[in-house]
Amino acid sequence: MRLTVLGGGGFRVPLVHRALLEDEGDDAGRITELVLHDTDSGRLDAVTAVLSHQAAQHEGRRVPAVRATTDLDEALRGADFVFSAIRVGGLEGRTRDERVPLAEGVLGQETVGAGGVLYGLRTLPVAVRIAERVAEVAPDAWIINFTNPAGMVTEAMSRVFRERGLGERVIGICDSPVGLCRRAARALGADPDRADYDYVGLNHLGWLRGVVVDGRDRLPELLANGDLLESFEEGRLFGADWLRALGALPNEYLHYYYFNREAVAAVRGSRATRGEFLREQQSRFYEASRPADPAGSYDAWDRTRREREETYMAESREATGGWKRDSCDLDSGGYDRVALALMRAVARNERTTLILNVPNRTAVPGLDAEAVVEVPCLVDAGGARPLSAGAVSPDQLGLMLQVKAVERATIEAAADGSRSAALRALALHPLVDSVRVAGRILDSAGGF
Repeated sequence: MRLTVLGGGGFRVPLVHRALLEDEGDDAGRITELVLHDTDSGRLDAVTAVLSHQAAQHEGRRVPAVRATTDLDEALRGADFVFSAIRVGGLEGRTRDERVPLAEGVLGQETVGAGGVLYGLRTLPVAVRIAERVAEVAPDAWIINFTNPAGMVTEAMSRVFRERGLGERVIGICDSPVGLCRRAARALGADPDRADYDYVGLNHLGWLRGVVVDGRDRLPELLANGDLLESFEEGRLFGADWLRALGALPNEYLHYYYFNREAVAAVRGSRATRGEFLREQQSRFYEASRPADPAGSYDAWDRTRREREETYMAESREATGGWKRDSCDLDSGGYDRVALALMRAVARNERTTLILNVPNRTAVPGLDAEAVVEVPCLVDAGGARPLSAGAVSPDQLGLMLQVKAVERATIEAAADGSRSAALRALALHPLVDSVRVAGRILDSAGGF
């Protein structure tokens, strides 16, 4: 089977390749060819050098063939799965998305708040064109979307397939929910792979409401024990008192909502935004990588990867005491492993349950059927079907509805160039506190 990665010169592509190398499943449904597509041939060269070293170190026989191309249609033809992990505008664009809102005193972040809206406005037209090409060139392929902002991008791409009668073949993935679930289970002394999780939300806006071990929900036990609760990342990030008040464990990105003042102050007080840090860090890797030196390229990538993981959400940790990530915090479950599990379930009909971004159907009461939500899904050869979330608390549903309205307005603005829709998207976001501020952010970003 063939997997095509769009954004194939991206920094985290070696993680996907590593997951494929470690796939111990049957030959049936295994990825035998990995096609990397990127608009930047230099980045492709750097990443393929890393992959070459990884493959050479792999002792198994089943190493997928790797091919790189800058031609989109060539990359898509014959694909069984298309993994979309593009970054429109690169890290320069991300830096502008962060700095423009920060200049107005509101959060500048890749996927949350005004920065997320700006990123969506720039990314959605490209993502929709990609979905159209997949529908034309590889209509039987499954699109696995990791492109941020993942919720609104998955929803926009899903519409393309639905309008063409191709079904629900676009599935969004994120590693934040699985990382939260695994850390909570480990804090309870439970095997993360043997627990069931009650999780509900949108991408980067969700809550873990239950950790079921041997038929018993042990989340109340975790919430009652301050030492256990603050032994892992989310407990330290939000604090035991607030988590007990909520009665749930929020996704780490909700720190920007619940502690907005502190988060904005920490970001503004940092030497560099996250985008600026990654731009500087990754440029060193791409400049150091040499196709003729796969081992050196791999070492440069691995050092950069470890630093990236250790500094993830550093400004939020700074706002809550300046603590460092533990080794268990670094084990997120990995979007690469989520993608592999999803592909195995579909290709081999290995029924499993994964937290994914899919159209709601009737899973979350209060949201319409086509709204993309992030919930546990039953996955098999037929795709991903969301499991019923049951009743959602008013505070959770209210925030989901407001952010979903922002996502929908962003999709509308990106589709038809409507300034009023773009303004609505920015001004209605709960982290933007003034219509005039929203207008100035829109003017500074340009394009509308």
